[in-house]
This record gives sequence, C-alpha cells and structure tokens, in this order.
Amino acid sequence: MANETTMGMPVETEEEREAREMISFGIIASAGQARSLAFESLKAARSGDYATAEKLLNDSREAALEAHHQQTKLLSKEAAGEHTPVDVMLVHAQDHLMTAMLAQELIGELVNLYKVKEDKGE
Repeated sequence: MANETTMGMPVETEEEREAREMISFGIIASAGQARSLAFESLKAARSGDYATAEKLLNDSREAALEAHHQQTKLLSKEAAGEHTPVDVMLVHAQDHLMTAMLAQELIGELVNLYKVKEDKGE
C-alpha cells in the first residue's frame, strides 16, 4: 500500500495533527455552546421573556463566531497551500457548526413568531 509520501503528499507531523485536533475540539465546543444557547433562547421566548430570548440568541451568535474563527484558521491555511487532512473529528466539528447555525436561524424566526403572536393577542 502506498503511503502519503509516495503519492506526493507531505506526511503530517504529530504536532500538526494535534493542532488540527485542537481546532476541531474548539469548533465542537463553541458550536455546541451556540446550539445550547439558541435553544435556551427558544425556551425563554416560549415563556414570553423576549429580552432574555434576544440576549441568549446574541450570546449564541457570539459562540458561533468563535467556532467560525477556528474554521477560518483552517481555511486560511488551505488558501496558503497548506492542505489540512480531513478526518472524522473535523467532519464532526463542521457538522456541529452547521447544525448550530441552522438552529440559530430557525430559532430567530420562531422568537419573532412568538412576539407577533403575542402582539396580536393570540
């Protein structure tokens, strides 16, 4: 079986692998926090506490921004010609970020719907 060097790909060092794992863990942690805060926002809106709902949704966006910064590190390296090996952990991290961002968008709309419903007295 051919190894990475025979296929023209550089061998990843242990330090590079650990750095990639730390970025993956950072994305997972920040995206998980963002998702949790978004759902806390929905709970607050459901109980009519819109100020808290908005604050939690903003906190969620800040947490997602941190995950996005971690992702940008990888994209910048790739743009500079430094290929990042993609492993299951990185795919999992990207999945967490995408799910958190989708939750934020949908929950933002639901918070608005709760407000409109209350304004109409329903």
